[in-house]
Amino acid sequence: MNARFFSSNGTDTYVSLWNKYRPAILQLMVAAEVGPQQYKFFGHEFKSLNPKEKGGYSFTLQAHQGKAVNNIKKSIVAQDLLYVLVTSKKASELMGESTYEFVMDKQFNLSISKVNASLN
Repeated sequence: MNARFFSSNGTDTYVSLWNKYRPAILQLMVAAEVGPQQYKFFGHEFKSLNPKEKGGYSFTLQAHQGKAVNNIKKSIVAQDLLYVLVTSKKASELMGESTYEFVMDKQFNLSISKVNASLN
C-alpha cells in the first residue's frame, strides 16, 4: 500500500527529518501514557528543508488508526509526520490502540499527548 495516498503535497519535504527523529518520537508516544511529552527541535532544520514555507511550521495533528482525525491538508509538515508514523510498525500499533495529538508550536516544540477515548 502506498502510504502517501493521504498526502496532497506529493513531496517528501520533511520525511527525512521526521525519520531522523522517529526513535525519539516513538519513545515520547510510549511515554505519553503517563502524560503529555515534549521535544524541542532546531528550527533551522525545518527552515533549511523549505525556506519558502509560507504557512509556518506549526500544526496540530490528531492521529488514530493511521489516519489524521483532524484536517492537515494545509500543513506539509504534519502530512510528512503522519507518513513517517504510518510507515513505522510501532507507531502504527500505538495509533491503532489510541488517538495521539501532535502539536508543533512556533518555537519548534513538539508536544505529544494521548487523547482520551471519547474522540475515537
